[in-house]
Amino acid sequence: RNYMNVCTRHRVPGQECCEKHMVMPKIVCLCGSTRFWETFRDVGLDLTMAGIIVLSIGIAAPDSMLFSRLDNDAMRAVKQMLDDLHKRKIDIANEILVLNVNRYYGESTRGEIAYASANGKPVRWLYNRESADA
Repeated sequence: RNYMNVCTRHRVPGQECCEKHMVMPKIVCLCGSTRFWETFRDVGLDLTMAGIIVLSIGIAAPDSMLFSRLDNDAMRAVKQMLDDLHKRKIDIANEILVLNVNRYYGESTRGEIAYASANGKPVRWLYNRESADA
């Protein structure tokens, strides 16, 4: 990757290029399906190299691996805790970036989008939202 061009590819409105910013950088919370954890990793790296603070998923593993030893009630409780934690990340962020890989975003991501919008956070899309058929 050529990180000299990352600032212009992922420019956040109002964000200076990484070589120049002297103020608090923008904070972006990544939202989307964890099945696309590679995209979380790649976009997170690109944004970080552009001088942007990235809040992302903390766990990159399939549900079957995370919840294999939990009963249904415990699994629901853990999922709810993780959803609530991600909303706190949205609270901290200046905006969210929806990683709508293959034009997909599920119910949990829809909830994060609604939460961000209701709290005045700009919502950006990795891919053009108009093409989303979720």
